[in-house]
Amino acid sequence: MPLVTSTEMFKKAYEGGYAIGAFNVNNMEIVQGITEAAKEENAPLILQVSAGARKYAKHTYLVHLVQAALEDTDLPIVLHLDHGADFDICKSCIDGGFTSVMIDGSHHSFKDNIELTKRVVDYAHNKGVVVEGELGQLAGIEDDVNVSAANASYTQPDQVEEFVKSTGVDSLAIAIGTSHGAFKFKPGQKPLLRFDILKEVEKRLPNFPIVLHGASSVIPKYVEIINKNGGNLADAIGIPEDMLREAAKSAVCKINIDSDLRLALTAGIREHLNAHPEHFDPRQYLTPARANIKELVKHKLVHVLGCNGKA
Repeated sequence: MPLVTSTEMFKKAYEGGYAIGAFNVNNMEIVQGITEAAKEENAPLILQVSAGARKYAKHTYLVHLVQAALEDTDLPIVLHLDHGADFDICKSCIDGGFTSVMIDGSHHSFKDNIELTKRVVDYAHNKGVVVEGELGQLAGIEDDVNVSAANASYTQPDQVEEFVKSTGVDSLAIAIGTSHGAFKFKPGQKPLLRFDILKEVEKRLPNFPIVLHGASSVIPKYVEIINKNGGNLADAIGIPEDMLREAAKSAVCKINIDSDLRLALTAGIREHLNAHPEHFDPRQYLTPARANIKELVKHKLVHVLGCNGKA
């Protein structure tokens, strides 16, 4: 099966009351863990690549890893650019085999965001590629994305209709209280998703796919393992999974997960090397790390996203 776009995926997800998992990939073990889990759960997938991942692993390597996953699983898989900062990086990914790109113009003025997004949409649609835009800014740090809490802003529902109509985007990422990174909230602060904003966006954009970024839950089990083995993540707090499951039953068709993957991978490596300090073969410590990725993704597919059995 060749790479697909998210168009049909999102249509089915919207009608079925579930969301597609968009998992960030950086290396072979992460791709394998994600796709093995999805194959066993018969789930559709979005494998997404950030600008930082392209710098680390190189575009060509990542594309071929995803092509290998297609051959191994025969699942419907979208290859997506996460947080494209400008037209040039989006164009490079479109020309380089991606089937979906995100242009993140959320840090620009509303007018400039529309102009930039429309430029990407016009180019992408001519190549058969779909585009995700963004309104509102999430706080937190993820690769090249760094937004302070002071500069974060919720999506304004009264802007969404004009934005979608003017740009022609295929999906829209909104800011309703999620944030990038593992340290999403201060100790004692209660995580809160603004479902009132989400519902208002749904009213203004009927049958239109919505995206949530920064939606890792910072699984306590992996945080505990890391802390027991030399880490310092005691204050890491994520988005409660019941909130994400509720969002997935609405217009939210795509939920991004990155930090949880990093925590699962790191927990496996730290725990193994602490128990076996004599080991130096990467296969020895990356095997349990990959198993953690698979376990995590299976959990997300079934209990958070609800997309198991939907491939």
